[in-house]
Amino acid sequence: MTKNFEERLNQVLPRLASPDVLDNLGAGGEIGFWVFDYPPEHEMQMRSWITDVIAPGLPKLKPGVRFKIVDLFDFVIDLLEERNLLEKAFAKQVKEGDESVLKSLRPVLKEDKLAARLVETVGVQDLDLLLIKGVGAVYPMLRTHTLLSALHPHMRETPLVMFYPGRYDGQSLRLFSKLTDDNYYRAFSLVS
Repeated sequence: MTKNFEERLNQVLPRLASPDVLDNLGAGGEIGFWVFDYPPEHEMQMRSWITDVIAPGLPKLKPGVRFKIVDLFDFVIDLLEERNLLEKAFAKQVKEGDESVLKSLRPVLKEDKLAARLVETVGVQDLDLLLIKGVGAVYPMLRTHTLLSALHPHMRETPLVMFYPGRYDGQSLRLFSKLTDDNYYRAFSLVS
């Protein structure tokens, strides 16, 4: 991230509407998975920008584009509520601590199951673009690199852009610019 945040941010909307992103033209025939990494201290500005600029601006810049913005944190909370596990998880956390509740939620939040559910819920096959946010808020319940890997077989022709509070160097993800996730080599940087 050599450019400042605002300069990089101003490049995102044109990139989202560009043929290399929308036509799913990843290098070497790879599925078009893209990461926009940003300094975690700009999380609130990023959230506002997604809501106030991307959501209304993308259809103006590219009329007819079919896209959805998915907040991973909201997605997980909805799943836990649907399965009547949210209140139980809160009670378990208070009584037994973070590690215990995370371990008990692991079978429900397995990334392969979540990937299949996400694809079905948002109707990926009918989209031109899927945008994912809320990555930092869902940590440590969910690991980004594992979810992206699990999404690969499901996405087919639909490109995906993940807004990532941390650093992505083209090979590894560092959530909050501190925590190291496993290597993830299939995504491309949306904006350098």
